Amino acid sequence: MHPQSGRSGPWKWLTLILFLALVMGGGTLIGVSVPPGAWYAGLDKPWFNPPNWIFAPVWSTLYVLIAIAGWRTWRRAPTGLSMQVWFAQLACNFAWTPVFFGMHMPGLALVILAAMLALIVLFARLQCTPDRVSALLFVPYAAWVCFAGLLNLSIWWLNGQ
Repeated sequence: MHPQSGRSGPWKWLTLILFLALVMGGGTLIGVSVPPGAWYAGLDKPWFNPPNWIFAPVWSTLYVLIAIAGWRTWRRAPTGLSMQVWFAQLACNFAWTPVFFGMHMPGLALVILAAMLALIVLFARLQCTPDRVSALLFVPYAAWVCFAGLLNLSIWWLNGQ
């Protein structure tokens, strides 16, 4: 393997930084560009809705795990099905915030969350044998997306969407 491929040697750490920048930077940029705002504040929410301050540390932690799993997968098979699924789940992840908070469409956001969860589970299943660590890195992500889906569904239901 060529050392400049980014999959081995000193370049592997640069690619990890790039994955972290892509995932954390993209998530942060979207979060700052499309804040919850007055619309979200005015919605009826379920009793289990967490305080707003919890979302940033949870997503920051999950984004690190997502980036590491993507980086590990890319190092092993940069054009394989697992990598394609990884990018697809990230696209769904990045689409949810503008749809829910920007477009005020919790129903469509719920569909995106369902697709994202399916892709998360598929990624973990695909990675279970070749890279169990990457599969396990997605377990907290899957759990949080399940919770987010329940929260999204409850908000949609409570607000007559």
